[in-house]
Amino acid sequence: MSSTLFRTKRVEQSIKDTEEPEHALRKSLSALDLTVFGVGVVIGTGIFVLTGTAAKNTAGPAVALSFVVAGVVCALAALCYAEFASTVPVAGSAYTFSYASLGEFPAWIIGWDLVLELALGTAVVAVGWSGYIHSLLDNAGWHLPEALSGRDGAHGFGFDILAAALVLVLTAILVLGMKLSARVTSVVVAIKVAVVLVVIVAGAFFIKGDNYKPFIPKAQAVEAGGNLKAPLIQLMFGWAPSNFGVMGIFTAASVVFFAFIGFDVVATAAEETRNPKRDVPRGILGSLIICTTLYVAVAIVVTGMQKYSSLSIDAPLADAFKATGHPWFAGLISFGAAIGLTTVCMILLLGQARVFFAMSRDGLLPRFFSHVHPRFRTPYRPTILLGVIIAIVSGFTSLSELAELVNIGTLFAFIVVAIGVVILRRSRPDLPRSFRTPLVPALPIVSVLASLWLMLNLPAETWLRFAIWMAIGFAVYFFYGRTHSRLGLQQAAEARESAAPPSGNAS
Repeated sequence: MSSTLFRTKRVEQSIKDTEEPEHALRKSLSALDLTVFGVGVVIGTGIFVLTGTAAKNTAGPAVALSFVVAGVVCALAALCYAEFASTVPVAGSAYTFSYASLGEFPAWIIGWDLVLELALGTAVVAVGWSGYIHSLLDNAGWHLPEALSGRDGAHGFGFDILAAALVLVLTAILVLGMKLSARVTSVVVAIKVAVVLVVIVAGAFFIKGDNYKPFIPKAQAVEAGGNLKAPLIQLMFGWAPSNFGVMGIFTAASVVFFAFIGFDVVATAAEETRNPKRDVPRGILGSLIICTTLYVAVAIVVTGMQKYSSLSIDAPLADAFKATGHPWFAGLISFGAAIGLTTVCMILLLGQARVFFAMSRDGLLPRFFSHVHPRFRTPYRPTILLGVIIAIVSGFTSLSELAELVNIGTLFAFIVVAIGVVILRRSRPDLPRSFRTPLVPALPIVSVLASLWLMLNLPAETWLRFAIWMAIGFAVYFFYGRTHSRLGLQQAAEARESAAPPSGNAS
């Protein structure tokens, strides 16, 4: 059985599959489009919310360094993603990369993980977007009925009509074509980046040097707890990282990491890129550099405007401007957040549909979902299916604790991709690589350790939920995927053919 679980799909076969007319996606994206996608998915609630949480509770003004640490962890993974995406320019991201290097079963695991990560990410972002829109409507004196305002705001039955509507509208845009999606994303990203730059420039005039003292507050020990909400590393070793101090910077990095979620989605669009070997690495690394720079600048500004201990957790940027006597900027920030979350939601939905499409094309999920639209050349069946499901989920879902599942799924994908780079270098050194990850195997090993460290800082209950989802995935694979695998069926046919006796009668 082990030989079938770890059978690998040749890179050449993966690329050949993309040329089948009924399964071929349209190539219409450029390096700029991919960079915009990356910035569009990363710049979201993290920049408007997580800065205050991490600064107030764990790092102080040094939260700017926490963003740098989280950005470095992502950069290590990004270098591995860039090599894979330029070598295997096929939809599916980490799933496709794993199939080419680690084998079918590991590829299934990571594909199943990505489906969860991107689905929950889309639902969480849609609900967050709805919250900002409700706030803007309330400020304008317009109020939706409680029953249509989501579970958190309703007594008894509640359905978040705005969150569900957003997902359905974005689903329609994705079905109509990648170029339209790229144009919509470009406009929205330009608006929200402009809002972020206005916040940075305007906030710089209200910075007070005393607010940075001390830049790294004195460390405070955190009492170890024995419940599942405690970090896994605490339960394993009976201790927890300190808040504040130097270790507080690293603890905060595991919190603000959520702000970087999604840059890897750029790799899922490799198959729809005109020159993937050149443009995908540029899109991945370019978007990550831009986003890290903006995050650090926002962190420096907000902790300089208001003492870190006084920052609000729910809306630190908006409340910091209110504290300085400029409430008008609070409305601008809410507008920027609402605009920004639309692209985050759309690109996460795009990424999930591409992973689902790739798994279906390989036979691990029903092949019905691997056919593209005859006119728009988009994977419309999985896009519509997942869009409807996520719209329903987001309508009935509150924001609590789902984000941590997105974190663990992404970090797990980072680890698999880093290991895959090392394995593929050894198993297929002959493959043309227009981008090569430097310092292999040292850099991928560091990437694995850095991602694993952040995973261990997540709550134990997140690990438990993740394990349950993986167990369901194992069952689906062994009862369906393993027996319907195109690669498995092809290998079985070849084995039967080679074992068949030669035609004709023996003399």
